[in-house]
Amino acid sequence: MKSLKMQKLLLFVLSLTMLLALTACVTGDSDFSYVKKNGKLIIGYTDYAPMNYTDESGTFTGFDTELATLVCKKLGLEPQFVEIIWDTKEVELNAKSIDCIWNGLTITPERQETMEITKPYIKNAQVVLMKEGAAYNGTESLIGKTVVAEQGSAGEDTINADDNLKQANYVPKTLQTDCLMELKAGTADAAVLDLTLAKTMTGKGTSYEDIIIVDHLAEEDYGVAFRKGSDICAQVNKIFDELVADGSMAALADKYGLELAE
Repeated sequence: MKSLKMQKLLLFVLSLTMLLALTACVTGDSDFSYVKKNGKLIIGYTDYAPMNYTDESGTFTGFDTELATLVCKKLGLEPQFVEIIWDTKEVELNAKSIDCIWNGLTITPERQETMEITKPYIKNAQVVLMKEGAAYNGTESLIGKTVVAEQGSAGEDTINADDNLKQANYVPKTLQTDCLMELKAGTADAAVLDLTLAKTMTGKGTSYEDIIIVDHLAEEDYGVAFRKGSDICAQVNKIFDELVADGSMAALADKYGLELAE
């Protein structure tokens, strides 16, 4: 009898220990607890004006840079920006080399399956750019021509989804800015890039004055991506709502010539 009571007591203690261990494990799995413990949010970005870039004075700035810094302040975290290769962004996110991708990331169903993405906050589109004076009559004009886009980007997805662009000589590049350099050098006939970047980096007063937008192909929305299941995402969404309500988000969008998502 005494042995039976002892067995029940041991079973109870074991169950309680397992419950406490499970609770600790769940707490440890909280993404916000993880970054809070580190005291910082490691933000993955690429050089992409007007979202994250270094201006002529050498200051690291941009819409996403300022927005992320503002959100981090509200979260009680220090922002740490780390430049990444766009094509390996999800690998770095899951390896915890970075805590989020905050760099004009296009929201797609495929990405939502593998990452926790915030509500849309900025509108964008994929556009075709060419040298001024080049002949263009729809994407059929680019069949057999050399077309560039950033590897792993929405621009690349747009090329793969367009029947005409599929028949172009597609050359993936590491950065969207690399695509502009190819156009300027004449080693590419066209580029498919983000409208937000194209508006900022081409035209009068820029390094790419003779490069123009000739077509709009696909509208899209930007979101911030966290690890799948991350509880940081919901907190950032709440802060986004606050920044929209007090006008801060709109003021920042106006500063960088962007349009807020509805």
